[in-house]
Amino acid sequence: MSSFIFRRFLLMIPTLFMISLISFIVIELPPGDYITSYIANRMAQGDSPRQDEIDALTKQYGLDQPVQIRYLKWLANVVQGKFGFSFEWQLPVSDLIWDRLGFTVIVALSALLFSWFVGLVVGILSAVYQYSVWDYLFTALSFIGLGTPNFLLALILMWMAFAYFGVNISGLFSREFVDAPWSIAKFVDLLKHLWAPAIIVGTAGSAGLVRTMRANLLDELSKPYVETGRAKGLNELRLVLKYPTRVALNPFVSTMGWALPQLVSGSIIVSVVLSLPTTGPLLLRSLLTQDMYLAASFLLMLSTLTIIGTLISDILLALLDPRIRMGG
Repeated sequence: MSSFIFRRFLLMIPTLFMISLISFIVIELPPGDYITSYIANRMAQGDSPRQDEIDALTKQYGLDQPVQIRYLKWLANVVQGKFGFSFEWQLPVSDLIWDRLGFTVIVALSALLFSWFVGLVVGILSAVYQYSVWDYLFTALSFIGLGTPNFLLALILMWMAFAYFGVNISGLFSREFVDAPWSIAKFVDLLKHLWAPAIIVGTAGSAGLVRTMRANLLDELSKPYVETGRAKGLNELRLVLKYPTRVALNPFVSTMGWALPQLVSGSIIVSVVLSLPTTGPLLLRSLLTQDMYLAASFLLMLSTLTIIGTLISDILLALLDPRIRMGG
């Protein structure tokens, strides 16, 4: 196991290099650059910038250099823990993303835990009580969860919370805690607001996991070893949870590689609707304004989450299922 983990860490280095290259190329593909967006915004406001001002900004931001030179400079900064300079915000990218990235990870992990809990519990109940009223009810709710966009669910939940309870669930903190230093009171306030984005973002994922868990568990429950356990008089609850459920958990663990970045990228519109201080609105803004260093850094981090999630899922699969062997 240790040699497998070491090899995977070594493979992460060239993988991250290729991802950084592809991310930078993707940002460069649209026509124009940040200066083009800047000129369009100025002209929309009735102000036409002078040519000498445009040339000065182009030289200041290094956009007069070839794309390969800009990429190599950005990559050299990334290796040192720096991610370049944001054109629009006039700040280093690292100053903009770290605080927001922390809140993004908190929201994503909360949504992941919610979706796993609902998918596991409801999926087991649907499989054990197949074709019962509960099974049909959970199936209907799963399809509703899959078919309802997250941002629409956010709007409905915001309206219901304000109309019936007089509570504003937008944001992650109350107004008095937004700029306050961290304390126990601020942490408690965060927990009071965290449930809403966790449920909204995790609903679609939990709906899919319910269907996956139900199908896998039904397949395991029909196998001979389960019938043998019942014939030997094993307790039904212990039999279901200890053996077939453990095998049916494999899809839960194996999907972790894409679940983390999917939760982060899928919460962009939800973050805008709920006014969350996460990376979603900042990533959307950077793509619209072609703020290439900020956007490329976000894409690189999402890809890094994918690699880390895949590594964790492989390790957990080996621990969960003894049939899986890490070979050469």
